[in-house]
Order: sequence, then structure tokens, then C-alpha cells
Amino acid sequence: MSFRKDLNVIVIDDDYNTVEVFAEFLELSQVNVVGKGYDGKDAVHLYEQLKPDIVFLDVMMPDFDGFYALENIMKINPNALVVMITADLTIDTEIKLKNMKAALIIYKPFDIQQIIEIIDKLSLKVVKS
Repeated sequence: MSFRKDLNVIVIDDDYNTVEVFAEFLELSQVNVVGKGYDGKDAVHLYEQLKPDIVFLDVMMPDFDGFYALENIMKINPNALVVMITADLTIDTEIKLKNMKAALIIYKPFDIQQIIEIIDKLSLKVVKS
């Protein structure tokens, strides 16, 4: 859909290949990937600098994890749309992420087409805000 090209996103994961493949898929789907990062500190810096519409953020990363990034991004913008991506299926992690106001939680492994559906859904919030 044409509105995707107006969306700016950042992709954060400690695995370089995951970031590259994910970003390439998004770009092929007409989504602007304006930043790529590899830990929670990168995520906060890129968010502050680029003010993306949507953040795709891995939860489990060494040093500065997704919880660190989510907490600090929400301090910058309490309405930020941060999609958390995790392989951690524990209820504790789910509750913590929801309490921290994650927009959505995606569990690994995920269907890449699911990401486009999520972007389309979240883009409605971007347009309204």
C-alpha cells in the first residue's frame, strides 16, 4: 500500500544478518528503513536522532537489551510505537513488556508477512497521531 513509503522505521537486533535481512524485506515492501542498530543503546540514540514512526526492537541483546531501549525510548516519547521481537515465551516477559507500553510483541520465529500486517495496522496509529 502506498502509505508504507511514508513510514520511517528503525530495526534493532544484536545479530547483524537479522538486521540486514529484516531491513531489506521492509524496503522491498515499500517501508523506509532510516536506521539500523545492534543493541539497546543504538536504539535509543537512533530514536532520539531520527524520530522514526515505528521501532522494531529485539528484547534479548547483550549489554544494553530491549528493556533498556524500550524504557528510554518511552521517556523520550511516551507514545512511541515500539514493536518488541523475542523468543522469550515467558509470561513474566510478556507482562513486563506490556507494562512498559510496548505497542506489540512478536514471537520468534515469525512469519515475515506478519510484519507487513503489523506495519499496516500500526500505520493507522501513525496517521492519527
